This record gives sequence, structure tokens and C-alpha cells, in this order.
Amino acid sequence: MSLLEGKIALITGGSRGIGAAIVRTFAQEGAKVAFTYARSVGPAEALVAELGENVKAYQSDAASFEAAAELVKQVTADFGNISVLVNNAGVTRDTLLLRMNEGQWDDVMNNNLKSIFNLTKHALRPLMKAGGGSIINMSSIVGVIGQAGQTNYAASKAGIIGFSKSMAKEMGSRNIRCNVIAPGFIRTEMTDELSEDVQQKYLENVPLKRFGEAEEIAKACVFLASDLSSYVNGQVLGVDGGM
Repeated sequence: MSLLEGKIALITGGSRGIGAAIVRTFAQEGAKVAFTYARSVGPAEALVAELGENVKAYQSDAASFEAAAELVKQVTADFGNISVLVNNAGVTRDTLLLRMNEGQWDDVMNNNLKSIFNLTKHALRPLMKAGGGSIINMSSIVGVIGQAGQTNYAASKAGIIGFSKSMAKEMGSRNIRCNVIAPGFIRTEMTDELSEDVQQKYLENVPLKRFGEAEEIAKACVFLASDLSSYVNGQVLGVDGGM
């Protein structure tokens, strides 16, 4: 039996990179998967075509409270009550704080942190109606250790950890678990654009001496979404090669 058979999952930011790997792996493990995208229409449509009828894409802005409400309503109508929520959508607007403007701060906070509130708030009732489930929030190693030039991103990702630990305490009695994944340096389209020298500089801090793969984050999500982690709640799982 597949690990996610019978699960209905909603994944934000699922058309590319880590999000697409999570969508693909969840579908392979038997879940019915709804995922969102902002502008990547082509990649979203290609992913649905690849994975078949139990996967559906929704264009939605995770930073919008109203859009999140409508999204959850549509997904529930299409698939049934959500049992797994993966809050993966996020952005970066990197620069030193001396140069950062208010828009760069607000954009990151709205897309990375407020989006977690938006989706979780609206998904709680379907999760309760499903008899419980799993919320997985995507943070970052940067939210744990910080990074120069990413004060906005680090603050948003650290906020996700505090939010998730509080949610674990609030909803545990309803059989709703809330955990965090904190990826390290993961190979994506963005890291592939870095020069060899820059990549090697990053790898100096990784004991395993390689970038992680998006599929390795997806497998961690499968663990937290499945009954294998039925007594894991309020935890931060670092998938970072030992950083």
C-alpha cells in the first residue's frame, strides 16, 4: 500500500522546484493532490498532464487572505476535506538591510509568513472534518542560523517556526499535527545559475559536501504527511546535509 493512500493534499507553490517534487512524490505515493501556482502556467499544466486525474492545479495568490479562502473552498469541493496541507510558497528579495526598502520587506513577509496564516486558517475546518491530519510548513536553514543579506527572508522563515510550534499546541487535541521542514542548500534552477566558485563556497559549510535534491525534501514531506510520523508534532526537521 502506498504511504499516502486516501490522503487529500493541498500544496502551495507546487509548479516548480521543491514544490513540484513534493507534488510528484505525493501523487506517486497515492495521494490526491491539489497544488497552487502564481504565474507558471506552462509548468503547472505540464505537471498535471504528467501525473493524471488525481492531480489538479489552481492559480492562486497565497499572500491574499480572500484568495486562500476561495482556494480551500474549491479544493474541498473538487476532492473532499483536506488531510494534508503543505505551505511551500515563498519568495526572496535579498539585499543588505541598509539597502532594503519597505516593499522588499513587506513582499517577503506577505508571501512567506502571512501566506502560512492565510492557508492554515482556512484549512483548519476541513482538516477537523477529515478527522485530523498534517500541516507541513516550509522554513529554511536561514530561519535557524540567519544569513547576511537575507534579514527579511530569515525573519519570515523564523516566524514560520514559532507559528508552527504554537499551532502544534493548539490543534494537537484535534489530531492535527504541525511540523516544519528547514531545507539547507537544495539544487534548484536558482542554484544552477550560481558560478562554480560560489557553489563551492556554499558547500564548505555542508558536511555531506553536496547540494540536496528537491526529491529529498519531498521524501521528508511524505514522512511528515504519512502515518509513519503519527506521534511527531511541533518539530523542525532540518534537511541540510548536517549544517
